[in-house]
Amino acid sequence: MKITKLKNISDLILDFLVKKKVKKIFLITGGSIAFTIDSFSKRKDISYICVQHEQAAAMMADAYSRVGPNFSATMSTSGPGGTNLITGIGCSYFDSIPALHIVGQVNVNEQRGVMRGTKNSRQIGFQETDIVSISKPLTKLSIQLKNEKDILYILEKLFYISQKGRQGPVLLDLPMNFQRLPVPKNLKKFNPPKLKHMKINYKNIVDLFKGSKRPVILSGGGVRYSAGVKEFNSLIKLLKIPIVTSWSGVDTISYSNKNYIGHVGVYGSRSGNFTIQNADLILSLGSRLDTRITGGKPSTFARNAKLIMVDIDKGELEKRRGFTPFKEIKVDVLIFLKNFKNELLKNKNYKSLGRKTWLDTCKDWKIKYPTFDSSFGKDKKFVNPYKFTDVLSNKLNNKEIIIPDDGAHLTWFMQAFKVKLGQRVFSAFGNSPMGYSFPASIGASIALNKKRVICIDGDGSFQMNIQELQTVVNEKVPIKIFILNNNGYGIIKQFQEIYLDKRFEATGKGVSVPNYEKIANAYNIKYYSIRNDKEIDNKLDKILSDKSANIINVFVHPTQKIIPKIAFGSPIEDMSPKLSKSELKNNMMISIIGADKNLLESN
Repeated sequence: MKITKLKNISDLILDFLVKKKVKKIFLITGGSIAFTIDSFSKRKDISYICVQHEQAAAMMADAYSRVGPNFSATMSTSGPGGTNLITGIGCSYFDSIPALHIVGQVNVNEQRGVMRGTKNSRQIGFQETDIVSISKPLTKLSIQLKNEKDILYILEKLFYISQKGRQGPVLLDLPMNFQRLPVPKNLKKFNPPKLKHMKINYKNIVDLFKGSKRPVILSGGGVRYSAGVKEFNSLIKLLKIPIVTSWSGVDTISYSNKNYIGHVGVYGSRSGNFTIQNADLILSLGSRLDTRITGGKPSTFARNAKLIMVDIDKGELEKRRGFTPFKEIKVDVLIFLKNFKNELLKNKNYKSLGRKTWLDTCKDWKIKYPTFDSSFGKDKKFVNPYKFTDVLSNKLNNKEIIIPDDGAHLTWFMQAFKVKLGQRVFSAFGNSPMGYSFPASIGASIALNKKRVICIDGDGSFQMNIQELQTVVNEKVPIKIFILNNNGYGIIKQFQEIYLDKRFEATGKGVSVPNYEKIANAYNIKYYSIRNDKEIDNKLDKILSDKSANIINVFVHPTQKIIPKIAFGSPIEDMSPKLSKSELKNNMMISIIGADKNLLESN
């Protein structure tokens, strides 16, 4: 990297980010980061977005990385500026999203332990906080700059680590005294280590498919994170095999794909769950197979199947929670897809690996058990969220970015939305904090030159980062903010109804929502409302033709349920509302087992 024209270390940092194709930095200024932010005044090739809260900055960066250059950055001041980032950093860590968080720090001579007698002090410099220790569990690497000659080495190492293996966020703790120093000569440089690649017998995997009667492919988030969506869809064209997805993998395949059956898990589709539970061979591509997929008792998941688990993270392959993969393959999903496809094409009879009768059975489940049906739209006073989502999915084109938040509205949306290949549908699925989707929608829009983004939010979640309406105004981003308003925390209400005898503490009781029309007016953002099912179609046409940002209040019944879902430790094929025993038995090709009544599924 050329540094001859750089005046100080802050200049070098910005030049490094430009080299990594980062054009926008999400930040809030402060004394401990002001020198680095001042370097923007000399640049036209990189700029910043002033946000209203550091948590939102980290969430914006997360989405910017997902839809943009696969890298992003934030800047914040020391102390609370850094600690406010943590929830957003957690979103990136659990969902494998690379980002660099640059946190200003007090001068080195103001830090604990530097001067005699200060080692046991809580704080020396103003807002001094050990952000490295705080952030370590939620980053791939957090490090403080201690020598100005190491700055390029540290930046290169942080970027390398954020990208290699299972991707994730990194953090640089940047003391003030280094920010304004001249760039030293003889900068130390980082030399990436040589990586060892696992030898994989792809022919053996093909042979397993040959011997299978009911094979299934599960597409997880790793297909997307490895940039493997195109290769994945090329592969599945060769095989007549049912495809299911996790939530993180839902936008890797079109809902209308002839092989796609549904998504799986605690809040999955009945069709997807019947498919994976009846399988005798599962190829899992980049899925953690966490308890949201397996159910609370993992030993009941795919209990008669040989599981081939492909994941880049050794830790995910080695965890044992009641089931053991038949074959563990530690490799990047894209590499696996390419090599597996090549091995298939060597086999002249690869088309025979599909099982038409089995695939037809799975397709029948998809038809027989739709998430949305006409019986849902009977309440004339409220909007049914499943119907709303169904209509919305039909109106959006295949280039849309749709970002739901968490809780009930996330679940209604994920269950009912019919993805078109080319759309991006994501949330912070691993961390799942209230308040993610709104700032993430801003970040995604900015990454794509202020493209329209569809934000699906809840009345509770939206308030977590409602202050970012000012960022929408400042940046003029055309976000469509749909607030599915059920006047409280719907997913917890349902949990309380099932397990806590309808004691709605801190959900219905003690919770209120503001007047969103007045809030929209305060920010000069156009407001719409959708009050019942009859209004959905026409209102959506008006909203989607509006080129500006909107707040849309969608009135949902306060007791609207998530249907279907798993409860009381049932295996994932036995969803509530329960099917009759005879119907359940008719759908199962393996033995039926009962629920573990001592196990309570989390919301």
